Amino acid sequence: MTAPATAPFTPIPARTIAFAGVGRMGSNMARRLAECGHRITAVYDVHAPAAASLAEELGARHAASLAELSSAAEIVFTVVTDDAAQLAVFAAPEPGVDSLLAAPGGVRGKTFVNCATLAPATHVEVARRAAALGADTLEACMASSIPQARAGTLYLMCAGDADVFARHEPLLRQLSSALRHVGPAGRAAQVKALVNMVMNINTAALAEGLGLGQALGLDLELLREVFAQTGAASQVLKTDGEDMQNRAHDCFFSAAHAAKDSTIAWRLGCESGLHLPLAAATKLQYDKLVALGLGDLDKSAVAELTFKGRHA
Repeated sequence: MTAPATAPFTPIPARTIAFAGVGRMGSNMARRLAECGHRITAVYDVHAPAAASLAEELGARHAASLAELSSAAEIVFTVVTDDAAQLAVFAAPEPGVDSLLAAPGGVRGKTFVNCATLAPATHVEVARRAAALGADTLEACMASSIPQARAGTLYLMCAGDADVFARHEPLLRQLSSALRHVGPAGRAAQVKALVNMVMNINTAALAEGLGLGQALGLDLELLREVFAQTGAASQVLKTDGEDMQNRAHDCFFSAAHAAKDSTIAWRLGCESGLHLPLAAATKLQYDKLVALGLGDLDKSAVAELTFKGRHA
């Protein structure tokens, strides 16, 4: 997978920005905004060495706590793993509880931009907690991967108050080559869940097609060319087909995240009274990968479950 060209950016007034969660995505978003002229004032991660290394690289503070991080900037990006982590990051400010909402001096006037793929209800609850203390929130759900985060070419689906979005749109455009505001809190998470549901189904289907092709003794290079020129073509074929064939599962979007996101979409279907058999089957495939200890591999590793002679 090759990195896209770095997107040009229109200079805007510099902002003070902090990041909670500086893994593969958060760290590269921070680098991009620093290159655009913004001051990354502080970074925090539960994996302290990652935060310490990025802080040194960007000349930022390695915050010892979420409260310290929140006090250091006017805009705080969060890029965390799951719903439990997001709710913990935004825990109610109580004695002995570390939280972004517990910043000394309060959080009134701050904006929290939350980028993780989460259940819509979690985004709604975080928005409620922040608003009760005078802070704004935006969802900025990402339908892209690590190279796009670094290059400023993310596809961002945003939700929240329209006026808050308008104020921060110039900043978000420095991270994105495609930016959409899709409605109030929770809506971006719904759209992102559906994007990842369809993507994961496509990935699992491609793995089965290529796995069956191998079992039949077909030339997989030829088969991928035919797929690309017919109704079997897909974006997943472009990004994952060769990797599936060559067992090259370096992680751009992990199987564990695919399992989590497939579960979010499947639950939304259940809550809506819908039977989604393809979503359910795909969720089970990625759950199996995680159970086999392969969750840290790229989602393309679902092919390890379908190709003969690979993982049982």
